[in-house]
This record gives sequence, structure tokens and C-alpha cells, in this order.
Amino acid sequence: MTTATRPETVSAAPARPRAATAGLWTLQVLLGLAFVGGSGLPKLVGESSAVAIFEDLGTGQWLRIVVGLCEVAGGIGLLVPRLAGLAATCLVALMVGATGAQLFFLDAGYWCTPVIVGVLLAVVAWVRRGEVAALVTRRRGPGLPWRA
Repeated sequence: MTTATRPETVSAAPARPRAATAGLWTLQVLLGLAFVGGSGLPKLVGESSAVAIFEDLGTGQWLRIVVGLCEVAGGIGLLVPRLAGLAATCLVALMVGATGAQLFFLDAGYWCTPVIVGVLLAVVAWVRRGEVAALVTRRRGPGLPWRA
């Protein structure tokens, strides 16, 4: 019987200077709060401006709920050390969609906001890329492909 071993190419995250770690966590907390309280929850509770945006998109209110859930989940994920890099990566994809929506379907003057937030998220995702790789490649053992 063989046992699954962890690949040697996946290493733990390199040690960061204390100031860089504090800066990264400050950025993650600010982004997490912005996504949960400033963006996701208003979509979920049906704030009038959020409803209007998705009416202008013509997609129906179901997309508002889906985007709100993704934003809240991503914002919370930014606050969980093991999930922060993956959450940032997923939120970058959401910001690409938001930028496209602003440019092509809504008032094109507000495209810079999702671009700036997306760049900040990309910084978090880049710094935590080793942790994302370790999360994705971590295995439990034979027959159980992914560890939570």
C-alpha cells in the first residue's frame, strides 16, 4: 500500500518582515470590511442603489444576490489566514467583471474604482500565492483528494 506524500516543490510561505506582514494584514482587513459592509451586505439587503445598478444592467436581481454573496464570502475569506490568498484571487476575478460592467453597461466614469480595488486584491493574491498553491495541492490521503 502506498501513501500519498506532499510534493517537495510546495513550500510554506516565506518569512516576511514584520512591517510587511502588518501592512498586508491591514490591507486585507480594510478590503474585507469594504467587501462585507460596504459592498456585499447592501446588495444582499436590497439597498436602493444596488437594486438600481442591477436593473440598469438588465440581468435581474438574482445577479445582485449572487454578487453580494460572493463579496461577503470573499470579504470574510480575506480575514481567514488560510483562505486569504484564494479569496483575494477570486475577488480579483469579480473586479474584472465589475470593471467590464462599468465600462460597457453602466456609467463608464466609475470604472476606476473596481480597477483600483482589483489591483490591491492582486497584491494580496500575489504575496499569498505560495499559500494558495499549498492550499490547492494539499492532500489528505488515498481516496480523499482535497483537504479543507
